[in-house]
Amino acid sequence: MELNKNPETAVLHSGYRADPATNAVAVPIYQTTSYQFANAAHARRLFALEEMGNIYTRVMNPTNDAFEQRMAALDGGAAALAVSSGQAATTLSVLNIAGTGDNIVSATGLYGGTWNLFANTLKTFGIEVRFVDASDPENFRRATDGRTRAYYAETLPNPMLRVFPISEVAAIGEDLGVPLILDNTSSPVICRPFDHGAHILVYSATKYIGGHGNSIGGVIIDGGKFDWEKHAERFPMLNQPDPSYHGAVWTEAVKEMGPVAYIMKARCTLQRDLGMALSPFNTFNFIQGLETLPLRMREHCRNAQAVADYLAGHPLVQKVIYPGMSASDSQERVERYLTGGRGGLVGFELKNDDPEAGARFIDSLQMIYHVANIGDTRTLAIHPASSTHQQLSAEDQLATGVTPGYLRLSVGIEHIDDILADIGQALDATAAAKRAAA
Repeated sequence: MELNKNPETAVLHSGYRADPATNAVAVPIYQTTSYQFANAAHARRLFALEEMGNIYTRVMNPTNDAFEQRMAALDGGAAALAVSSGQAATTLSVLNIAGTGDNIVSATGLYGGTWNLFANTLKTFGIEVRFVDASDPENFRRATDGRTRAYYAETLPNPMLRVFPISEVAAIGEDLGVPLILDNTSSPVICRPFDHGAHILVYSATKYIGGHGNSIGGVIIDGGKFDWEKHAERFPMLNQPDPSYHGAVWTEAVKEMGPVAYIMKARCTLQRDLGMALSPFNTFNFIQGLETLPLRMREHCRNAQAVADYLAGHPLVQKVIYPGMSASDSQERVERYLTGGRGGLVGFELKNDDPEAGARFIDSLQMIYHVANIGDTRTLAIHPASSTHQQLSAEDQLATGVTPGYLRLSVGIEHIDDILADIGQALDATAAAKRAAA
């Protein structure tokens, strides 16, 4: 009987029972740079990948290992790698299989930082990113060629909040030999992308996983189902001798450890060389957050639904962006993929054409924080066009779902009456300021 299958249990018990030296139940913070080898032969085996163990915290750490195992268990993955940020997770997930002359195909609905990474920074690595509209899954097929190394998308795109067609695009990828990488940051627990065919997941652990706005980190999870050897010509980095690790062929070198070639390469080459290591202290905070994640997500979703319903009936609100509330949303996708709730993010646009209305609303909030983050226990608000997506052109902002008047709420777990009261008084103050300026 698999006791740790359910998320509420997996986040508490997977990967760690007690500290072997002290029997401590809480995962300790192993605040160390390095580890004593038993002898020269032991060190040789570790470096040769003949035995798994700790060498240096930039590559592996016991605190991080417990967190990685719990994240893999949460989503039903084969292995995970904890890194320094969500941006690091996205970057390494691509660089692990794509290099100069290669391309990936990405959905347009992206977090602003990811868009900039893909549209500009990856160009300096010689990697092309081809942006497509995910409303038609076949757009991914049309953009694919022999140098395409991955498909990329967000499960619940921030700020567009239109559920991505996971199984449809994953099936195209299986047909063509291209893995689907999904950023599941906005929908942990409520969506399990591996169950629908996704191959790799990335998270900003900074958001819902940590939940308390006190640490930055990220995670990459390999579902263990993509056949890298079958498509060896498309993935030379995993199937040809790697000069950065004494000629190891990753699909062969770690075969006895299970389907972990992708994660092991990312750990032993990219994280080792680029140094995107997660601090064990931050990992400890993520483990605490992870233990209550399933409970918090229920409350985030319940409060967000109430906020969306309230805004939909408010006379000053022109449009509400929340999964399932727009005529352009696929109700079938919402119900099939978001099985644990519809998420904690709510977008909306005010009715008037005043370009300052968004700023007035933000400045009128009293309890809700004006913060460039999502997933906190506290409710947060932001105007993406002037903040998180400011570096994008007006055209690119629209492609990601950001209009000049778009406002985004990350709904927290406060009492719903208090959340609605603050939103209501801010809307009233915005309307009053408009009248006074007229």
